[in-house]
Amino acid sequence: MLLVSILIPLVGAALLFLLRPQSAKVRNALVMAAALLTSACVAWCLFASGDHAMVLLRLSDRLTVSFRLDGLGRVFAGLVAFLWPLASLYGLEYMHHEGGENHFFGFYLISYAVTLGIAFSEDLMSLYVFYELLSLATLPLVMHGMKARNVHAGRTYAYYCLGGAALGFMALVTVIHFSGNSNFTPGGIAALAAAPQGVVLTMYVLGFFGFGVKAAVFPLYRWLPDAGVAPTPVTALLHAVAVVKAGVFAVARLTYSCFGAELLRGTWAQTLCLCIALFSILFGSGMAVKEQHMKRRLAYSTMSNLSYILFGVLLMTPQGLAAGLTHMLYHGLMKIALFCSVGAIMIYTDRSDIRQMRGLGKVMPFTMAVFFLCGAALVGVPPLIGFGSKWALATAGVASGNWLGVAGAAVLLISAVLTAIYVLVPAISAYALPLTGETPKANCDPGWMIKTALAVVVIAIVVLSFASQPLTRYLADVAAGIC
Repeated sequence: MLLVSILIPLVGAALLFLLRPQSAKVRNALVMAAALLTSACVAWCLFASGDHAMVLLRLSDRLTVSFRLDGLGRVFAGLVAFLWPLASLYGLEYMHHEGGENHFFGFYLISYAVTLGIAFSEDLMSLYVFYELLSLATLPLVMHGMKARNVHAGRTYAYYCLGGAALGFMALVTVIHFSGNSNFTPGGIAALAAAPQGVVLTMYVLGFFGFGVKAAVFPLYRWLPDAGVAPTPVTALLHAVAVVKAGVFAVARLTYSCFGAELLRGTWAQTLCLCIALFSILFGSGMAVKEQHMKRRLAYSTMSNLSYILFGVLLMTPQGLAAGLTHMLYHGLMKIALFCSVGAIMIYTDRSDIRQMRGLGKVMPFTMAVFFLCGAALVGVPPLIGFGSKWALATAGVASGNWLGVAGAAVLLISAVLTAIYVLVPAISAYALPLTGETPKANCDPGWMIKTALAVVVIAIVVLSFASQPLTRYLADVAAGIC
């Protein structure tokens, strides 16, 4: 079923490329059927018992591409399977304004398959293969339309991904050299503890930066705001579901399932990576306050929030990992809704400057209500989900016994204030201030497809705001089993 889950979107993409349906109804039905059927298969895998391994490709005696779904993989796969059909539904309406739908949704479905390959990977070798395939699958999406700015953004994205691939490859070779294979092991691969510590720690840091490219850690963040020129379904995909979360997921795998928290805890490698994460939080928040373009502002916000997750992961405690996983899921929900709201504003009012959101609550009541609610959640206003994950991160930092954990709690507080400035202030201005510029038509809210996608995400946010205990208990169990 793991293989079937990956084959379905690939078959759907092949049909789009081969048949090139001219009917929007046929294309929409094919895209949604592939996305929903894939998510249904993933759901079956998530709740099925056992963690059986499957070798997809044997490259040598030591190198294989294989699947096995464990607790951490289930968390990432669950997030992807829930949000991807909603992003696809949103894209069906949005891409009507962009054109090139067959080409676009073909690569959109391929990206779904490759992202699931990352979640299902049994070892670092398999993860690395699908991780790099994700760069190739999403590059045509960033460059969609082939305008000069899209080509420039795609080129920047490719350069950063290639550089990250080289660094990640060095970590992969180190793991295979000292251990004989790269199979994920709870608590880390034992053979690495007996290897030269200077080499092991250096390679871990290189791997952190290599996989951290997609997590947009400082100074490897430039590609993320530049990619905002892509259609909004792509930026929602990049910033909330696939690419950036794949970066965080890969760092978590590298830390807990390869090198091991016991080996890394208290070393200079942990200190350096934690400092990078904390600086990225503040830098991303500060740049978001400064940025006036709607999507670029949210891109810098994504950079900041990804390092929230990395902060929890790099505490290298079960409590920290559970908090990081919680924020990974919650941020995916909040950010996809924010990006989709901004995308609706841009195509239905032709506005892209954050100052042009003033008064939009009068002509886009549904869209701005979603933006306001998700913005408040992102700030951490209780009892919304952002408060729960940020509180968990702060308490995990204080409880870690690491002075950087305590500093991290202070950084989270400062970032929350900055988040209120760059998200809540424009959201409030949409209701408190009059419309600026040319007055749009009476109702600029999007159609039913975009509304449905946003409504489902909002319902999930509200439910988790008041009934999150089963999920947080599960994430705590996953973290305890991996650390």
